[in-house]
Amino acid sequence: MTPEIAIFARWPEPGKAKTRLIPALGAEGAAKLYARLLELTVHEARASGLPFHLRITGDDPARFRDWLGDDLDVRDQGDGDLGEKLARVPTPGLMIGSDCPGLTAALLRETADALATHAAVIGPADDGGYWLLGLRDPCRNLFTDMAWSTPQVYPETRRRLDALGITPYLLPELTDIDTGDDLEAWPELLA
Repeated sequence: MTPEIAIFARWPEPGKAKTRLIPALGAEGAAKLYARLLELTVHEARASGLPFHLRITGDDPARFRDWLGDDLDVRDQGDGDLGEKLARVPTPGLMIGSDCPGLTAALLRETADALATHAAVIGPADDGGYWLLGLRDPCRNLFTDMAWSTPQVYPETRRRLDALGITPYLLPELTDIDTGDDLEAWPELLA
């Protein structure tokens, strides 16, 4: 069965999107940059040829379709913390955010291929989290009581997988754009 990509996205409303970038870019600049990152993510998901959908928050699904394409499958993220939202993604599935400019269609296809022989795939982020998590089967205990948005997310996820006897397929480490410092490696995003 072909895994489906779940792109977690929020409406790029100034003051609510990419708030940790506001000190560097201002509320409008942070929202504008986030919109660009989401557009890049959707483009790469389309180019991968894999099925995908947006899991959204912050506005009506119709506005996302008007902006990014009326062909999009758009679903509400639902209530709860990030772990509860991730646990609801159907498997086999790939979970990604919308703030990793290094994401490519080739990496998404590599993940889908790897899930044929691995129970999990992780793309570690250089901030201690991960930019992609792929699961062949449900694994809810990966998401409960996690200290989200901390450098402990990736190592704790690996520890939990190890405890389950799962050796994940590892993708290259990439950068999530969360703070002004993260932009240093991606000056073209500000052009």
